[in-house]
Amino acid sequence: MLLSENKNLLGEPSMRRIVASVIFVLSITVGFRTTAQGATLFVGPGGNDGWSGCLARANEEGTDGPLASLAAACEAARAVGAAESRRIVVQSGAYFLDAPVVLTAEDNGLTIEAAAGANVVLYGGRAITGWERDGERFYAAPLEGVREGQWDFRALVVNGRYCRRARLPKEGRFEHDSVFDVRWMSTTGGGWQRKPTEEELTHLQYKREDLGAWLDVRNAEVTVYHMWDESLVGLAAMDTEARTLTFSSPTGHPPGAFGVKEYVLWNIREGMTQPGQWYLDRTRGKLVYWPLPGEDMSEAKVIAPAVESILALKGTRDKPVQDVTVRGLTLSVTTTPLKAGGFGAGRFDGALSAAGVQNCTFEDLEIVHAGGQGIKASGTDLRIANCHVHHVGACGIRYHGTGVTVTDNHIHDIGLTYSSSIALPGGGADSQIRHNHIHHCPYSAMTYGGKNTRIESNLIHDAMLELHDGGGIYCFAGESLVLRGNFIRDIVDTGGYGASAYYLDERSENCVVEGNLSVNVVRPSHNHMAKNNTIRQNAFINDGDLRLTWPRSSGYRFEKNILWAKGKILLENREGITQLTDNVFFSEQGVVECRKLDRYAGAGTYAMPPEEGNRHVDPRLLRYREGKVEAAADSPVRGLGILPLDVSDAGPRRR
Repeated sequence: MLLSENKNLLGEPSMRRIVASVIFVLSITVGFRTTAQGATLFVGPGGNDGWSGCLARANEEGTDGPLASLAAACEAARAVGAAESRRIVVQSGAYFLDAPVVLTAEDNGLTIEAAAGANVVLYGGRAITGWERDGERFYAAPLEGVREGQWDFRALVVNGRYCRRARLPKEGRFEHDSVFDVRWMSTTGGGWQRKPTEEELTHLQYKREDLGAWLDVRNAEVTVYHMWDESLVGLAAMDTEARTLTFSSPTGHPPGAFGVKEYVLWNIREGMTQPGQWYLDRTRGKLVYWPLPGEDMSEAKVIAPAVESILALKGTRDKPVQDVTVRGLTLSVTTTPLKAGGFGAGRFDGALSAAGVQNCTFEDLEIVHAGGQGIKASGTDLRIANCHVHHVGACGIRYHGTGVTVTDNHIHDIGLTYSSSIALPGGGADSQIRHNHIHHCPYSAMTYGGKNTRIESNLIHDAMLELHDGGGIYCFAGESLVLRGNFIRDIVDTGGYGASAYYLDERSENCVVEGNLSVNVVRPSHNHMAKNNTIRQNAFINDGDLRLTWPRSSGYRFEKNILWAKGKILLENREGITQLTDNVFFSEQGVVECRKLDRYAGAGTYAMPPEEGNRHVDPRLLRYREGKVEAAADSPVRGLGILPLDVSDAGPRRR
């Protein structure tokens, strides 16, 4: 049930059942009334779920007006029937949910939208009050159901801020002693050469100087880092003699896999090292918070999440949810279950979740402070447009389907809890991913797996801030994809398997990477176990070295590209390129080399000779940082059909 700020329907469970029955009966009557009035229903913070919802404001007698909850409005709209056009208008206000609002095929054709100019916020959580001092620096509030295990969460919002959890160590990561020396055969090759055991997936051996008997096992949570993902799990036991932690659920990969031996502890009192942090004390049944300087806890607006989804569209193959539009709302404050989320936290739902849907539109939404995914949608002919998704624990917009359009969205500051999260992960076929602005991601900004899709005019920067083996745009098993007109800049390689701008990974075939710009990305093009792809008319520019790689790849065409570096230029497995023509290579250090590879190991380096129209000259670029790549009038590359390159319109378009 959706509850307005005045909470005028809150009561005991028995009262809730009575109210629900009354709403059901009233909704039948409301259906006939709203049909005559165009089937428009209103929801407002001063509303009452016993009213018709046909009026935007309460009448003078106080006997009728808007509904108080979106759940009641949806029930009333169902009574109207799908033969009528049904619309729910939500007016300015803050609304709190204690359960998701669920739409099914009964709701086909429904529009849910904010009133014109309204600021509508749907919270999937509860306001926390009753704060008292808890020691010299902290405050605590008792929470019913926490000690009993009935309420648990991993996100907290205080005064509009997604707060940092208590963390050990304060900075960086602990190093553990667990070993898993099993060969990774690649995803296509079947993963691990030997399947990890349950013991290996549920145990970690720590160093004696890092942890001790002081650790509260019931409160502690552990992030175990892998190469391109992580596992956040709880603890079931601790053996101080054997220096072993036992997890409450398995990790995605064993600790020590890929040679990565790092972990972090969360949600313990010892990790409260600076103002603004919090932890959930399950042992005492309290929420503990360290206020920022000047923060008055008697006036602070604190919201703790209680649901994983706020709005959920649940269709099936036989009964899909069709023609639903959700527009103009803000969805905020959700949580996730305590288990490993998998790659990109894909096991978790979104604040807005949609499965088994057709021809639905989600537009002009703001998703903020969600503990899991922002939007998670799958189906056919979906449109996700002009949404702002930011400061969320997992992915921004996660989608899969045929005929999906994801356009003009702004996605940033994602993966605040799950560092393998991706701002815009997608898959399927025959889709368009255009004009999105993505930045500040711990892992890849965008991933895609599927076929016949155009990824165009996206602006991406400041990705790959924590993990490895990803990039600005990462494609796995991509078939006949087109990456065109994108602008990717400022992605730093933090080690491991590296970071790239445009990355075609295993089984990517017959793709075209064309007319893109990369600025200040050391490895602008990485191609792994891919074949028969074309890279042409791009500009790859870096203030240091440039490295382009084709391990275990073949059949590439690489033509009419500009590579400009202040440092060296290196092509690894040049032998994977069948046709390398009409490119411009310029290294201020005068070093352009090729390196042969034996699988992944270097097998000799040689100077790249001029061949087939490739030129080793200074293109004399005048500008490129703003997205327009232009050369001087007397540039030796003019007339080669490469320049000018203009991607300055990448990112959301003005409306």
